[in-house]
Amino acid sequence: MKVVVTGAAGQIGYSLLFGIGRGQLLGPNQKVDLYLLEIEPAMKALQGVIMELKDCAFPVINSMVGTSDYKTAFENADVCVLVGAFPRKKGMVRADLLKKNAGIFKGQGEAMNKWAKKSCKTLVVGNPANTNALICSTYAPTIPKENFHAMTRLDHNRALSQLADKIGVTVDKLKNVVIWGNHSKTQYPDVNQALVCDYPQPGFATPVKTAIDDDSWCNGEFISTVQQRGAAIIKARGLSSAASAANAALAHIRDLFLGTPPGTWVSMGVPSDGSYGVPKGIVYSFPCVCSGGQYKIVQGLQPNAASQKLMRVTAEELLAEKSEALQ
Repeated sequence: MKVVVTGAAGQIGYSLLFGIGRGQLLGPNQKVDLYLLEIEPAMKALQGVIMELKDCAFPVINSMVGTSDYKTAFENADVCVLVGAFPRKKGMVRADLLKKNAGIFKGQGEAMNKWAKKSCKTLVVGNPANTNALICSTYAPTIPKENFHAMTRLDHNRALSQLADKIGVTVDKLKNVVIWGNHSKTQYPDVNQALVCDYPQPGFATPVKTAIDDDSWCNGEFISTVQQRGAAIIKARGLSSAASAANAALAHIRDLFLGTPPGTWVSMGVPSDGSYGVPKGIVYSFPCVCSGGQYKIVQGLQPNAASQKLMRVTAEELLAEKSEALQ
């Protein structure tokens, strides 16, 4: 399969590529032709990354090409991981950032529309991820909109980690957290359907809210911690999340193609189909189950009034971003 990674010489791209080499994207038996897209000033650094990947002698990597040319990168692509985006700089307001990235993702969408396979699956990691995914899909009209996703798996993983620490279990005992909405500080991490398995003893599944027994924490500190985790990491290490973001991108695509475990869902930014009253025309994070490269939004959950309010707030932000980016 042909896998394209943009921003391949950056911090997230660097971590991501070695995960791909270890078979963590499509499984250890799927050979990949790896096409690494960078801007011209980063091509020297990219060559160094390619040298390192070669020195790892990863058996799943069939071939590698580093390029700054869209046609070379996207032609006949099966999977695209769009990491590269324009970062927010001093003096920029949100509208400036949205418009700057709109130009980048418009160009990549047009290139994919022209050259990528119509079955190509695309995950947008570069922020603002939800709106960048929407822009990309808008300018690739011959590729199904449901093939364009935004990454909220990092938020999902952050939520699992916070809950595991609070309850005192390992993260593999937790399932069915939901991240609703935007990959931003308005996202809504929802524990109302979440379960902790084999708790308090083997064979039992206990609602997370019962196990924690602290509604004020679940509805306050937990939500704000997940919402602000990216900023907290920047404050602590002086750089934004990289390895954790790469790990989440690998997990998103791996689950999409290899499937989610029975009875378990993951959070994915996907085009809204109107589920849960979310307006169509935005890319919004929902609980999803996956199999064979396809996903389905989990139906039948019953968010309470407080949850619905938070879900609307993040939807409204996405509608505002869409308006600003596509002016």
